[in-house]
Amino acid sequence: MTTTFKRFSLATTSLIAAATLVACGGGGGDSGTGGTPGATTGRVAAFLTDAPACGFDAVNVTVSKVRVHKSATAAETDGSWTDITPASPRKINLLTLTNGAVDLLGETELATGTYNQVRLVLDPNTGNGLTNSVVPTGGTEKPLDTPSAVQSGLKLVGNFEVVAGAKTDIVIDFDACKSVLTKGNGNYALKPVVKLIPAILNGISGYISTAQLAAKPMVSAQQNGVIVSATVPSATGEFRLARLPAGTYDVVITADNAAASVIGAVPVAATTTTAVSTTAAPITLAASPTGSISGTVVLSPVSTTTGAYVAAKQTLASGPTVTVKYAGADVNIGAYSITGLPLTNPNYAVYSSTLPLTFASNAAAPGAATYNVEASAAGYTAQTLPTPVVIATANAINVNFTLTP
Repeated sequence: MTTTFKRFSLATTSLIAAATLVACGGGGGDSGTGGTPGATTGRVAAFLTDAPACGFDAVNVTVSKVRVHKSATAAETDGSWTDITPASPRKINLLTLTNGAVDLLGETELATGTYNQVRLVLDPNTGNGLTNSVVPTGGTEKPLDTPSAVQSGLKLVGNFEVVAGAKTDIVIDFDACKSVLTKGNGNYALKPVVKLIPAILNGISGYISTAQLAAKPMVSAQQNGVIVSATVPSATGEFRLARLPAGTYDVVITADNAAASVIGAVPVAATTTTAVSTTAAPITLAASPTGSISGTVVLSPVSTTTGAYVAAKQTLASGPTVTVKYAGADVNIGAYSITGLPLTNPNYAVYSSTLPLTFASNAAAPGAATYNVEASAAGYTAQTLPTPVVIATANAINVNFTLTP
C-alpha cells in the first residue's frame, strides 16, 4: 500500500498485511506462488476490504472467522470445514478499508487443492449491543440488525487454489454502501453484499481536485452500467479502484451539485494500475443543478434476506451506458430516494495514455436530466421502467416497482 493512503487508521498488522498481499501477487482470489516439492499443505491468509458507505461516518462489523471448504455444496454442519480465525473477534470499521486498503483477518495451513466455498462469519448483536453498528453522518452510533445467516456464515461467490508449500491470499470485499439499509423506524439493517476479488493490487488510479472534496465525490469502475468497484478519494484527492478483474471499464465520477464525468474504455491489466489523471492535472467536475427520483420497491414474495436497489442510468450519445447514482430501498416500507442527480449532461472522455484527458459535454440519450431507472434484488428479476424519467423541471416521485422472482 502506498504512503499516499496514510490517512486510513489501520492497525499496524493491517499495514504489514497490505504490503505482504501486494508482494504475494495473484488474482481471482488466488495468489498462490511458487511451491515446495513434496509438501502437502499451503498457507492461506484472509483479508477484508470495502467499497465506500453512503451517508455514514462508520460502518462496524465484528468478524468471528472465515470458513473454507472444498465442496461448493457443503452444509454448515458437514465435516472438513477449516476456520481462519482472528486471535479474537474483531470489530472493524469498514470505512477505513477503501482505496485498496486491507485488514488481515487471519491465516492458517490448508491441505492442497481447490476450495469452492468461503463463508464470512460475523458475531451477532445481542440485546442492545453494538457488535455490528453504524454511525450516520453527524449522528451517534446505532445497532445494525444482522440476519441469522451471519452466524452460519455469509456465502461468497468464487474459489481459490492452495498450492503445496506456497502462500495464497484471499480478499473479501464487503460492500458497505449496498449492505446497510434503513428500516423505516430510524434503525438500520445489514443485508450483506460480499464477494471474493483478485488479491493483486492492480486497478485504476487518479486524482480529483481537492477543492471538490467537500462535495463528497465518488468514483466507480463500471461495465455495461454495472458498478464493479467504487471508492472515495483521499484527503489529497487521490483515488484507487483496486483489485479489478482484467478487462475494460468505464470510470464514473460524481459529486454533490456537479455534472458526472465519465471516462470510457479504461484498460486494466491483471498486474498493473492504469492512471486516468495526475496530481498536477486533477479531474474537476463541472457545476450542475440537481434533482431526485423517489418511490417504492415491493418484493413479491417478501424476502428477509435480500435488499432491493434502484439505479438511475444514462446512455451517452457517443459513449457507454453508466449508472450515475443508486440507492437502497427501506427493508420495511420499500421507500427509496436517489438524490443529487445532475440536470446537465455528463462530461465524457475516451481513455488515452496521454494525460490529461480532455472532457466534453456528451448528450445523454434521450436527453439531459433524463434517466433510465432500474430496480433489482438478488433472486428477483430486474425491472427497468419502459419510459425514461425526466426531472428537468421537477423531482420525480412515485416511481414504483414490484419485483418478482
